[in-house]
Amino acid sequence: MMVAQNLAQYKFTTGSGMPNLAYLSLGSNVGEREAHLRDAIARLQSQGRVTAVSSLYETEPVEFTKQAWFLNCAAVLETTEAPEQLIAGILTIEREMGRRRTQKKGPRIIDIDILLFGDTIIDSPDLTIPHPAMHQRRFVLEPLAEIAPEVRHPKLKKTIRELRDALPTGQTVRCFKGIDCANDKTSGRANDQRPRTNRGTTAE
Repeated sequence: MMVAQNLAQYKFTTGSGMPNLAYLSLGSNVGEREAHLRDAIARLQSQGRVTAVSSLYETEPVEFTKQAWFLNCAAVLETTEAPEQLIAGILTIEREMGRRRTQKKGPRIIDIDILLFGDTIIDSPDLTIPHPAMHQRRFVLEPLAEIAPEVRHPKLKKTIRELRDALPTGQTVRCFKGIDCANDKTSGRANDQRPRTNRGTTAE
């Protein structure tokens, strides 16, 4: 797993207790998609410490297909917040960035989902962890497999790599701008497409 660097400019404000690793999926298909992802990753520092960010992937919309393609990435957040606190913080970030939930599965300036939260399993009307559809979505698993291939789904008992490799064909996911993504099948990171902070440093 990549170790966070160059994040000293951010102030971390988290709760108390032992840290957990939250695995997140981020996406945008409105306006300056890359800038929105970069902004969201910077804002997530208020919820903990971002320790890894995947490459950027351009993905074909699913379910509601008559909309622009998404730009997606995955991130790992080390946090001392409880899952309920974290999702509240994420919803605040989305709202402050201008997201309005006017159409289900429709276009969005930013979308941040909690995929996994350590080995925690939650099934409530307000929050479900693991994310109930993550194992069916290539736009989720491809970025996540890049930074956390051996992390195990606590309900399905399979690694992220295994879940990705079991997906059927048909979901188009491609590296952003045609540059090779640095996934777990490649060596090195000569063509780094991870989001960068406003100071030009890699957000990892």
